[in-house]
Amino acid sequence: MAIEVGLWRVDDIPRRIPTTAMPLESKLERLILQDPEILETKLLLIGSQVPTGYGKFIDILGVDSEGTLHILELKRDRTPREVVAQTLDYASWVEGLGNEEVRNIFESGQPGKNFDEEFANRFDGAPVPDELNLTHVMTIVASDLDPSTERIVSYLNRSHGVPINAMIFRYFVDGGHEYLARTWLIDETATVPAGAGTKGSTRAAWNGQDWYVAFGIDGGSRSWADASRFGFVSAGGADWYSRTLKSLPVGARVFVHVPKRGYVGVGTVVGLAKPADDAELQIQGEMRPFRSLSLDAEYSHPDAGEGIDTAEYVVPVEWVHTVSLESACWREGMFANQNSACKLRNQFTIDELSRQFGLAASG
Repeated sequence: MAIEVGLWRVDDIPRRIPTTAMPLESKLERLILQDPEILETKLLLIGSQVPTGYGKFIDILGVDSEGTLHILELKRDRTPREVVAQTLDYASWVEGLGNEEVRNIFESGQPGKNFDEEFANRFDGAPVPDELNLTHVMTIVASDLDPSTERIVSYLNRSHGVPINAMIFRYFVDGGHEYLARTWLIDETATVPAGAGTKGSTRAAWNGQDWYVAFGIDGGSRSWADASRFGFVSAGGADWYSRTLKSLPVGARVFVHVPKRGYVGVGTVVGLAKPADDAELQIQGEMRPFRSLSLDAEYSHPDAGEGIDTAEYVVPVEWVHTVSLESACWREGMFANQNSACKLRNQFTIDELSRQFGLAASG
């Protein structure tokens, strides 16, 4: 049973404000669409009245910062059996949505808006996860919930692990003002999302060419001026940093990101990663040892502590385009993470950087 919510007006003496029936549950849907913060779980709304593949419409479909899809279905005047069965039916369709299908639903319902930008704006600059709809959850939204619906939802959730819950809104009117209070039927942390199906890939497609490289300059162990001048990227100081850089293949196109600054260059990998002490770079047609170059930074980590391999690793790159740190390119929704290197799947980032750096269109 849900926790009962009470509201008191306290002037000179406490006076409880009684709950009243919400005039129309469609009003509750409109309020959620106008201000999604009404929902306890922070969501980016993908769409409302989303058409399924069999002629039905999901009231509200949203996504959280982890890429989990949320199916929100208003109870309206349906029977417990109807609303629960309908919600489960919708989930069976949502389960098969792939990454591109989720994006298409959002952008077809909100022309002119870009999913990646809106996601970043909603979640404090966080980029879209590579995996969308790896899991999903269901929520029945109601202004009141009858005992039968409570029993069915609780049985499915607690006894069979079905990721379904109910959010109950209480409606109050006092002195001409209207108020809403909310509570979950079941503790939200007890709801474990369900895995996605296999109809579409939940992972963003990779074009087989583009990679992301993080070039950290904090602490002065590296210099972007060195890298852009001599043609390389590097990382090291511990296995975690160098391991992903070693995975860069010859011929890969790399987009280089300086954390807290933005993207500063794009180029082609022309050699495999080697320790700085062993690396060589081609300078004006001549192969020269990396350590023989006039470098601004040290590219060493004497205070890194114990580790299997604390060396700085260097990857030769033939630059296509570079900019200074002051001209670094960044827009909300662009991809960034802590890996030294990884496959770049974020098409919004690729498209924007292709435009900024004067590259041919990518797809």
